[in-house]
Amino acid sequence: MKLPAPITATAAALLLAGLTATACAPQTSDGKATTDEKSGTLRVWLFQEVSNKPKEQAVEQAVTAFEQRHKGAKVEVEYIPVETRAQRVKAAFNDPKSAPDLIEYGNTDTAGYVKDGGLADISAEFAAWDEAEDTDPTARQSVTVGGKLYGAPFFVGIRALYYRTDVFEELGLTAPKTQAELVGTAKKIRKARPDLYGLAVGGAYTYGAMPFVWAAGGELATARGDSYEAAINSPEALKGITTYTSLFGDDNCPAAKCAQMGGNATVTAFASGKAGMAIGGDFSHAAVEAGTVKGKYAVVPLPGTTPGSIAPAFAGGNNIGVLRSTSHRTLAVDLLKSLTGKETQGRLFDAMGFLPTYTDTRAAAARRQPFVKPFTDTLAAGTKFVPASPGWGQIDASLVLPTMFQEIVSGRKDAKTAADDAAKKMDAAFAPAG
Repeated sequence: MKLPAPITATAAALLLAGLTATACAPQTSDGKATTDEKSGTLRVWLFQEVSNKPKEQAVEQAVTAFEQRHKGAKVEVEYIPVETRAQRVKAAFNDPKSAPDLIEYGNTDTAGYVKDGGLADISAEFAAWDEAEDTDPTARQSVTVGGKLYGAPFFVGIRALYYRTDVFEELGLTAPKTQAELVGTAKKIRKARPDLYGLAVGGAYTYGAMPFVWAAGGELATARGDSYEAAINSPEALKGITTYTSLFGDDNCPAAKCAQMGGNATVTAFASGKAGMAIGGDFSHAAVEAGTVKGKYAVVPLPGTTPGSIAPAFAGGNNIGVLRSTSHRTLAVDLLKSLTGKETQGRLFDAMGFLPTYTDTRAAAARRQPFVKPFTDTLAAGTKFVPASPGWGQIDASLVLPTMFQEIVSGRKDAKTAADDAAKKMDAAFAPAG
């Protein structure tokens, strides 16, 4: 759901300056800095958004406030593409001298980054932070491993169904109330308007596909003591997989075009007027508003398998963490509070549609902006998360589930064979993670 950002000459200069500023910090053998400097330059890596300028403006306000509180401290922010985060962050963990002080990271990355020893335990500082008392329990869990906190939640990401009100009115359609109706509606749109995808779907859109699996009673994996066992090939999961993959074809979203699409591409297709429907997040709101469909769309919860039900959504979102290698721990934690505090989260909601992780801030946001309701309704209906195992990072980075979906929609494998193969890869990743 992110787009790459070019590395400008200015960014390169800032990176070089950051390397110079941190190179002199002594490190222990485990990558933890032995100093806590109270001045100097702090480097931050944040994710590049589809529409990044509003995010930059909200972050700049938080940075300015921080620099005013800490004379002698400067902050340099670099926006990195989410697709290459695994390589960038791994390199930072392996070379503390070149690492930033803070990073934004997806909540699915928490367990793996903690296992790699890259994130600082900030449990004490988080517990003493007044604003943290209002953190949503689900969001708090996303930064917790082994009872310790390794960052602060940045925003909650929930997906729902965007649909074109003009197209639905033209064709006499109503918002689907079940997944069967969703599939049927998508194919009606495609038949009547062959210039559109009925429902834009992507073979690489894992978290757009998983609600179909969860709504059918399937799971990614099941806990087995301290580890996990893949369940993506269970009969229930296969039922959901079959429903999702039935949407790839000339009668909705041709596999030749849609098999490689990820979440960002499906939202872009909708925003640019090339699809009747798409599964998008609260974080997609700004991009859709900036598209050609502005004023011609609505959002409802993604339906489940029975009328009136809501499909379980992935409890997505991002966090911000302090690296163990930082030589500015005290400053870094205070900057983290500025970036993830209620004021900044409120601004990010107004600018980007990011759902706040604080219950009171989120409630206030919902009162200001009616578009939030489908997402908060989805959140209230119950969400799902990935296995809390370091092995998930390998599964995600290795594209195990996108490969499974692509094998099915391309016809290379039937659903059962592809799911069995995916389950074997998942179990191989879970095993060493313990």
